[in-house]
Amino acid sequence: MSDNTHPSHDDYDDEGLEKVRSLIQEVPMCMLTSIDADGGLVSRPMVAQEVEFDGDLWFFSEGSAPKVANVTANPNVNVAFSGESMWLSLKGQADIVRNVAKKKALWSGGVAAWFTDGPEDDNIVLIRVHGESAEYWDSPGKAVTAISMLKNRVTGSTPDVGENKMVDLD
Repeated sequence: MSDNTHPSHDDYDDEGLEKVRSLIQEVPMCMLTSIDADGGLVSRPMVAQEVEFDGDLWFFSEGSAPKVANVTANPNVNVAFSGESMWLSLKGQADIVRNVAKKKALWSGGVAAWFTDGPEDDNIVLIRVHGESAEYWDSPGKAVTAISMLKNRVTGSTPDVGENKMVDLD
């Protein structure tokens, strides 16, 4: 896709939501970007909890972590996922959830490795990101993209580097 090509923007649609859902399941490791007290962007690696994406992402955190203070003061966040041949950027609003039942529902062995005191620990919180919109790029893979770009150089045609779409999640 060239820089002057703009992705299509569809109203909320089931197909777009399903595509975003499948990309998140492909690579649950992501970067959560929030805004700090000075107005700067701060990113840190996170793991999205394994739940079916319905527009909300869930993350565990220590309640005393700077990211919790950041999203409490300014809920505007971005979550970026990157895989071998896909990229997904999700814009949304974050809030802090301290509900023990929800923590228990999302608890897993992976979470227990990081938070040894269990879901009842008051210092463990959930960060919920309610997605407003997402943009994804899904390429057919490195080899196909390279061949398409080589063909472009020979023929002057535009390379087919995959699908790029904006999805309204609200």
